[in-house]
Amino acid sequence: MGLFSRLFGSKKKEQDTIEIQPYEYKGFLIYQEAQPEGGQYRIAGRITKNIEGDVKEHHFIRSDVLSSQADANEFMLTKAKMFIDQTQGKIFN
Repeated sequence: MGLFSRLFGSKKKEQDTIEIQPYEYKGFLIYQEAQPEGGQYRIAGRITKNIEGDVKEHHFIRSDVLSSQADANEFMLTKAKMFIDQTQGKIFN
């Protein structure tokens, strides 16, 4: 069976679990989660906030791709802050 699973790819790849440290901004937690795509990184992440014991979450993925994961995450952080400011913190209302 081991031979067949290697041939047909049914053996699961080990996935690295990386704990993402959130960035706190005006009571929101911003998680930078760039997604690898075709040798580049798509700008993606989520914004969360604890509202009366209930954690609300907003995911977003942009069409932009950048050459490095660090650049994609930095751009995501900038966009998330801008989104929070433009909505005046009322993302979950």
